[in-house]
Amino acid sequence: MTRLRSVFAALALGAAACAAPAPAPSPEPAPPLRVLVYNIHAGKDAGGVDNLARVAEVVKETGADLVLLQEVDRETERSGRVDQVAELVRRTGMHGVFGKTLDYQGGGYGIALLSRWPVSGDTLIHLPVDPPQERAGGSREPRGALRARVEAPGGALYVLNTHLDASGEDTYRLQESARLLALAGELRAAGERVLVGGDFNATPESPVARAMTGAGWRDGWEACGGSGAGLTYPAKEPAKRIDYLWIAPGAACDSAAVVGGEVSDHRGVLFLVGR
Repeated sequence: MTRLRSVFAALALGAAACAAPAPAPSPEPAPPLRVLVYNIHAGKDAGGVDNLARVAEVVKETGADLVLLQEVDRETERSGRVDQVAELVRRTGMHGVFGKTLDYQGGGYGIALLSRWPVSGDTLIHLPVDPPQERAGGSREPRGALRARVEAPGGALYVLNTHLDASGEDTYRLQESARLLALAGELRAAGERVLVGGDFNATPESPVARAMTGAGWRDGWEACGGSGAGLTYPAKEPAKRIDYLWIAPGAACDSAAVVGGEVSDHRGVLFLVGR
């Protein structure tokens, strides 16, 4: 009888095990974001020849999810009245937004973002300086930061894309980057995911770069393990690294590489950033 009870108990345990739900499989880790930072020189190559179609090819070749663009034209005379963001959207199939930082030749000049995912909001935020900087044609319009909310997988992501002053010293760039840091800090304090990038017109040892790292932001080239010096300008014979992606503390980063050859007067930089 004792042996029979043992047999029934074993059968009951087996039935219970069969009835229990199988453990859920562990979710696959999300692939990293492919982020391209690229000053496209108004869609012209280093010699000034129209080259917007090749810019679109570089974007597609990199498989970028997000593209931070600087020196973008909208319907200016020099660019044949082309809306360059609209043309890049058409050629790449991505979403696009534009922020005008300067009235130029009957159109607009500024910064833009291409995104694989919808952009649910975008604002061009001016970066005023004192005294006001003088730009092309004697304009005193300040530089800007394009703030865009991207509906990326896993939750919204804010991108701050900028193109800082190009003068020979850091006075204006330090003021502009201070405002940029404040904008990024406000978003992070609200619990948002944030990426900051663009053409900073400043080398890694500059006061501007030191201000960014001093505020806790990591230089993407170094954080992602970029090989070599990562020189991006000028495109023909690169001598400076002035194009950046800045990554928040704690965010994962996998790799960084210079891309694009002589398509623009800059070379682009592609980063693989953990989600």
